Amino acid sequence: MRNIARTAAAALTVVAALAAPVTAQITTARVAGGEVSGVRADDIAVFKGIPFAAPPVGANRWRAPQPVKPWAGVLAADHQPAACMQDEKFVRAFGDTTPLSEDCLYLNVYTPAHKMGEKLPVMVWIYGGGFALGGTALYNGTNIAKKGVVFVSVAYRVGPLGFMGHPELTREGHGSSGNYGLRDQIAGLKWVKANIAKFGGDSQNVTIFGESAGGISVSMLAASPLAKGLFHKAISESGGNFGPAQHGDFNALKDASDLSANGGVFMRTRASAEHQGVALLNTLHVKTIAQARKLAASEIEAYVGPMGTFWPSFDGQVLIGDQYRLYQQGRYNDTPVLIGTNSDEGALFMPPRVAAVDYKNGIRKGYGRKAEAVLAAYPAADDAQAKRSSAGIFEETAFAWPTWAWARLQSARHKNPVYVYYFDHKTPWGPNGSWHGSEIKYVFDQLGPTPGPVPYAPPTADDHRIADAFITYWVNFARTGNPNGDDLPKWTPFSSANPRYMEIGDAPGMIDVPNLAKLKVWEDYYAWRRNGAVER
Repeated sequence: MRNIARTAAAALTVVAALAAPVTAQITTARVAGGEVSGVRADDIAVFKGIPFAAPPVGANRWRAPQPVKPWAGVLAADHQPAACMQDEKFVRAFGDTTPLSEDCLYLNVYTPAHKMGEKLPVMVWIYGGGFALGGTALYNGTNIAKKGVVFVSVAYRVGPLGFMGHPELTREGHGSSGNYGLRDQIAGLKWVKANIAKFGGDSQNVTIFGESAGGISVSMLAASPLAKGLFHKAISESGGNFGPAQHGDFNALKDASDLSANGGVFMRTRASAEHQGVALLNTLHVKTIAQARKLAASEIEAYVGPMGTFWPSFDGQVLIGDQYRLYQQGRYNDTPVLIGTNSDEGALFMPPRVAAVDYKNGIRKGYGRKAEAVLAAYPAADDAQAKRSSAGIFEETAFAWPTWAWARLQSARHKNPVYVYYFDHKTPWGPNGSWHGSEIKYVFDQLGPTPGPVPYAPPTADDHRIADAFITYWVNFARTGNPNGDDLPKWTPFSSANPRYMEIGDAPGMIDVPNLAKLKVWEDYYAWRRNGAVER
């Protein structure tokens, strides 16, 4: 009788356990620096504001991230940390109320794990914002974590505090300066490697992923010797870094839609970054880095504006050279990659009106001997067509061509697979296709109201279908290096024999490379640039 009672009790315990919601059990962890405590939210354990490096203030401004400072007791990682310094008015206009501070090198962790040692796949998010804006606050990792993944979002310095080069800093940095924001990302990945097991994550199964400048960062880390071994898969949304360095001084660039000033080339040489840093210090009326380190961070930001021109550079250490050539030589961190773009990326960056005459003059000024080929592919019979062509040029040069180049270069070596997507979903506010960044809410399966200029509409059945496709493909890839499964349309790797993309959106399935003729115009243009073209 007693055995029967014990059996019945055990059965009831099992039934109760199955009926009860599964909740993460890890709410404290000992990491580099000390012990942290998180909170349970929606069946996920969330840790916000874990320091992964010392505050980059005072003498640490414009230095590589320094080791984290230990703390006493238990650090309550239960609230969103400050975002790195950037243009406050611009951030507030997009509804982000996160405080800004130079003390900003913190990361957030979302884990579904019940215990250490579960070895769940890890996804590390790198935010976008043109290397001038951005933060971790807007990215809720809950729904990704619910898929059985440990989600981490890493902060990094942006703007002049993250990417200013200077001759003095190059001497301090033993031949390198300017890529402090990328070094922050690398420091965050080192923290993940050393600490993520405490949250149930597998340090040998780390996927980095990001969008826009975050996607470009992913591409840069894929070619950086300093990031070798810190990740095992990579996802880049609307990002790639395969163009050559700029020729000449492009400090006149005012905003992303000014095509005439940069000729579709974004990367700087170390010398150009140093020149820009000298110019900024002159503007700030200081002569030395020591004097500049005493200025308030807000004072430095005030001279730059919301979308300043500070950008990563080929510094010789973090970024050692033209990534196109490095891939041709097989000199990159070879992992499976999942990369892609949206169908109407450039629309977000366009001013209300583009005058056809100004557009044509700008192209002829910025694209040299190749200008007529560009105008043939992107004509401007009137202002409306000039605006569409401007958007197309920005879309192809900033996103579509780098992605296509990445796919071709890596797949040519046939070691690790390349999966390429194309997101095309038409909406009332995006009738021509998917805007830059519009895939993010689907990747995170966050279909509610979000900060920003796009009006909110309740999600449709199509929205839910698209979100399920994105998050499932992404998590499958993070788990195994292959996005396929779960009754989704079969996604075949890109290759020279099968150069096809997966369309995600209104008509899911494999498609030919969109806008291929225009991409070939840019392949020819960048080859000309890469081979030393300097005429303006």
